[in-house]
Amino acid sequence: MSTYDVVLLIETGLSELDVRQVRSLHTELPDPVAYHVLLPVDDAAARVEGAVGALGSPAEPVTPSAVYRPEDVADLQQGVEAEARRVLDETVAALRGADGVTADGDLVTVDPIDALATKANEVEAAEVIVLTSPHVVKEFFHVDWASRAERRLDVPVLHLLERETFDQQAERYGDEGVTGY
Repeated sequence: MSTYDVVLLIETGLSELDVRQVRSLHTELPDPVAYHVLLPVDDAAARVEGAVGALGSPAEPVTPSAVYRPEDVADLQQGVEAEARRVLDETVAALRGADGVTADGDLVTVDPIDALATKANEVEAAEVIVLTSPHVVKEFFHVDWASRAERRLDVPVLHLLERETFDQQAERYGDEGVTGY
């Protein structure tokens, strides 16, 4: 018996609603479902640079080294990664709650679409689900994750909005959820 592999690219941990909706998409399949979850991890150094840069002025910029030591940034990165691992583990455990479902997950430190393409090819994914909050400007210019994935992959790409029911998403976007084949 073959497995129906689904790769999920998520921004944050899945809520109970998100898990129910994702799992509901695959309940009628004859094959067991395997979810492969990818969660990008923020770069602590980039966060610090962005925050510190906002403190300065064009005439007198403040450099991150003036505020944080490298070991402080390394400690911050460890904290960010530990929190991301906790969120990923909770999401994978929630997905595993269904009969006939397996799930695994990876933290992503490279471009999310590169990681998505690699994982989709590795597991020979039947489909990809990108689950994010709304990003109106990125979506308008088609530079959001779902649009980028659609251009890159040869499998169906479904963009779902986190923490919104299918009906709420349909009200917002109509029938534009499945974006590519």
